[in-house]
Formats: sequence, C-alpha cells, structure tokens
Amino acid sequence: MATLLVSDLHLDDARPAITALFERFLAEEARAADALYVLGDLFEAWVGDDDDAELPARVAAALRGVRDAGVPVYFVAGNRDFLLGEDYARRAGMTLLADGSVVDLHGTPTLLLHGDTLCTDDAAYQAFRRQVRDPQWQRQFLAQPLAARKAFAAQARAASRAHARSADYAIMDVNAGAVADALRAARVRRMIHGHTHRPAIHDFALDGAPAQRIVLGDWYEQGSVLRVDAGGAELRGLPPG
Repeated sequence: MATLLVSDLHLDDARPAITALFERFLAEEARAADALYVLGDLFEAWVGDDDDAELPARVAAALRGVRDAGVPVYFVAGNRDFLLGEDYARRAGMTLLADGSVVDLHGTPTLLLHGDTLCTDDAAYQAFRRQVRDPQWQRQFLAQPLAARKAFAAQARAASRAHARSADYAIMDVNAGAVADALRAARVRRMIHGHTHRPAIHDFALDGAPAQRIVLGDWYEQGSVLRVDAGGAELRGLPPG
C-alpha cells in the first residue's frame, strides 16, 4: 500500500465542486492507503473549533470515515488553519502533528511541513506569521465572538490576496538556504511541503549527497495527490467531475 499526502485544499463554500472531489477521494482512494497526511490549509480560513458552519462538519465526517476504515489520518497546520485544534481533530479522527515533524515513509525519513516557514524572503508575511502564532494573540483572538473572528478572517484573506498581487513572485517561493537549513536540522535528506502551490519533485545535492524536496499542489482547479511507497514518490492531479 501507499502513503497519500495532500495540502492546500482551501475548502470553501464558494467552490463546492472541490469539496465534493475531496469527499470522493476520501471515500475511495484514501481508504485503501496505509496513511493519509494533510499538510495544512485544509480550509480557506479557520476561526476556531467552535465554528458551527456546515462545511467543517461535512469534512470532519468524511475524514472520520477514512480513520474508521482503519487508515490513520495526520494533520499539519497551515497558514490558513493554524487555529485548528484538538476538538476538531478529534471529531475528524485526525492526529495533529507539529510543523516540521520527521516521519518514516516506507524506509525514508522525511521532513513534513506546511512550507510557509521556508519562504524567508517574504519579510512581511513572516512578521504576520510571528504575530498570529503567538499564544497570547491566539487566546485573545479565540475569546472574541465567532462573528468578529469571521470578519477578521475575511479581512485577512483580502489582505493576503492583495499582498500576493503586489509582492515579487520570487520572494513568495521557498528560500534555498532555508530548505538546506531545515534538512540539516532534521538530519534527513527528503522533505515534503505545500504552501507555494508549485507542485514538483526537486532532486538536488546537499553537502555533497543527494537530497529531495517534493512540493504538493493546491486544489483550486483540481485535486493534487502525492503517492509514496517503497518504489518512490509520484505526484498526480485529480480532475473534478
């Protein structure tokens, strides 16, 4: 069997076809895997586990179906859903993993992360990330009424889109030095991440030895799945409909 990895689904009520595609993936292919990893940005925005909207409940039920079929499901928080906590994970049957966890994938120790920490050239984003990842900021935010949190999330999404339009394309990709530093710190030769929406398998040399960086694709127009087994890794798209 293979391990399946996805990220950057950005599930949202505005794109019901992608939600339906993800539900089909969970009901079919994912239930035949040996494990499923979601590397962040499962949702377009996450304002707290107490959100009573229909979409999170649907997705939780679909994910729990995978776990109930005997397939473990793991989640690494992204920049859109870093507030997703233990309560929702329990409902969805997911195990929360720290960003930057090392797991053994069919004999190869692999660094798993969302990927935003690697984009060190984007100073404005990194400053925002430090602010919202501060535990005190998170406690104050989650103490606000749900409506106020949703309004903040809408403003943050608009600001993010504006930043993406105005920022240099290059600074929004990973920094090669940050990639090398992360691999050295984890003492591994392979990493898998999302965030940049630039799916590819990059083979390169690190300190004179082979290394690999695999980037997962987003689910805006179609699905994107990484399949890893003892024979290697394969990235492929999932057409909607």
